[in-house]
Amino acid sequence: MDGNIHSIETFGSLDGPGIRFVIFVQGCAMRCLFCHNPDTWKLEGGTKRSPDSLIEQALRYRPYWGDEGGITVSGGEPLLQIDFLLELFQKAKAHGISTCIDTAGQPFRSSGPWFDRFQELMKVTDLLLMDIKHINPDMHRKLTSHPNDNIIAMFRYLDEIHKPIWIRHVLLPGYTDNDEYLRQTRAFIDTLHNVKHIDVLPFHKMGEFKWKELGYDYKLWDTKSPTQERVQNAIRILKAGPQQ
Repeated sequence: MDGNIHSIETFGSLDGPGIRFVIFVQGCAMRCLFCHNPDTWKLEGGTKRSPDSLIEQALRYRPYWGDEGGITVSGGEPLLQIDFLLELFQKAKAHGISTCIDTAGQPFRSSGPWFDRFQELMKVTDLLLMDIKHINPDMHRKLTSHPNDNIIAMFRYLDEIHKPIWIRHVLLPGYTDNDEYLRQTRAFIDTLHNVKHIDVLPFHKMGEFKWKELGYDYKLWDTKSPTQERVQNAIRILKAGPQQ
């Protein structure tokens, strides 16, 4: 099962523990207003790669990973290519490689054939990096063009099976940079028992040139990055940093 691959980063330091070989897949259904990789949205494009070829390439960098590093699959949305992802991680585990998925959770379904594959995938996945785009359903749809009920269900399921997660939350003025929303997000996190780390990611516009090149309507031209004071406020409310 070949994967549709957007790009590779051989020395990722922000995509899970340690140094990671990061595979960015092509294709994502969400349309997050702050996305800095809109070039990964379309399902077509990318380069077809087999799991064997990716494992072979990743193993060249294994001496640099240390005790914590490994492979992270990001995107795009990795769970849109679940059959490829399952085969890749099964082969990774055969080599004793740490596996991590960076996902927004949008494809999650709690029943049916896809869920059967997801259950198998979780057996060979060590960690997930999960975004909380917005805790409020209406604001989530406004921010991403999708509801968040199935994403919340995925958080619940991962908690149920005790699968470790890191949570990432983008602090975006006018959308998530709101004390009440931040407190609601923290209240939700308090119901989970599998959270190992929380990151607050200040909104930036480093990807806006891609929107322009692709002809997409970028709605955040006039939005500024949050102040350091607001970032620290979010960190205090969300208790960001390593969790117990």
